[in-house]
Amino acid sequence: METINNKTTISRAKSESSKLYAFSKRTIDIAGSIIGILLTAPIMVVILLAFLTEEKKGSVLFKQVRAGKNGERFHIYKFRSMAVDAEERLKSDKALYKKYVENNYKLEPSDDPRITKLGAFLRKTSLDELPQLFNVLKGDMSLVGPRPVVEKELVEYGNRVDKFLSVKPGVTGYWQVSGRSDVVYPERVDVELYYVDNQSLILDIKLLVLTVWTVLIRKGAY
Repeated sequence: METINNKTTISRAKSESSKLYAFSKRTIDIAGSIIGILLTAPIMVVILLAFLTEEKKGSVLFKQVRAGKNGERFHIYKFRSMAVDAEERLKSDKALYKKYVENNYKLEPSDDPRITKLGAFLRKTSLDELPQLFNVLKGDMSLVGPRPVVEKELVEYGNRVDKFLSVKPGVTGYWQVSGRSDVVYPERVDVELYYVDNQSLILDIKLLVLTVWTVLIRKGAY
């Protein structure tokens, strides 16, 4: 009987700890996204003005459906870094599209016909990600977590996809500070799931600090 009671106590303690972490994380997300939006508002205005000089500019915001927590779909926000006919440009070249898929859904900027001149700068500096602060404020994303992927990439996670989708995706995370685009599948799966298995406020804070350094040195950004 005592063993059962001990297990129950431990289970309750873990549950309470999990609830406290979830509450603290959401509080930090709300505060952090609001502060981030206010601090970067001048930068976003400058990007908007620069965007107005682009040809065939389309909308300044790019929206794409990504897989969120528990598989729920949401629109991720970015500053547009690609031409309005980006998908047509990519898929019209079968060899290039094959290279894109085989290269973990990435292309070097010099090979990618979709990226605009302004877009290349925004990607290199990670400024295209700023609108995701609104995703965080809405609750679609967290400041820290696995990066959200498009549906076709979920196959890369195999039988561990449920674990990957068990937490909110993040603006930054363990993959971001581990090399970002330089870390490809299947290694990326282990990197992303490391965060899921070890998430904590201390790790979140550590990753946020490391992200600042990663952005400054532009590691893996393209």
